Amino acid sequence: MVERTSGSPSRSQWQWPFRLRLTFLHGVILAMLLLVIFSALGVISTAYHTRSQYARLQTMEHKHDQLQTVWSRLLLEESTWSTPSRIENLARDRLEMHVPDVHHTRVMRP
Repeated sequence: MVERTSGSPSRSQWQWPFRLRLTFLHGVILAMLLLVIFSALGVISTAYHTRSQYARLQTMEHKHDQLQTVWSRLLLEESTWSTPSRIENLARDRLEMHVPDVHHTRVMRP
């Protein structure tokens, strides 16, 4: 309901029952509310980025484990292919090489 104050009926004298009166305390409360909202949004954003980066880390660790397994297999294969007995057999069979005897060996001294 609208009430009129005593005096002339000018518009500036009408009083509303729920007139907005912004005080310093209202400003502080509003500022704190905005800070809480922005802080909550920051926490949500940080949690999202942390989870996505952790998922990416797990994917990369899985890939690292797979590559480590492949690397171990390749090292094993390399050691198998480079045994001295295998190299000697390949040199003798494919390249027709042989170990020279003592009479065909010369020792050079400086």
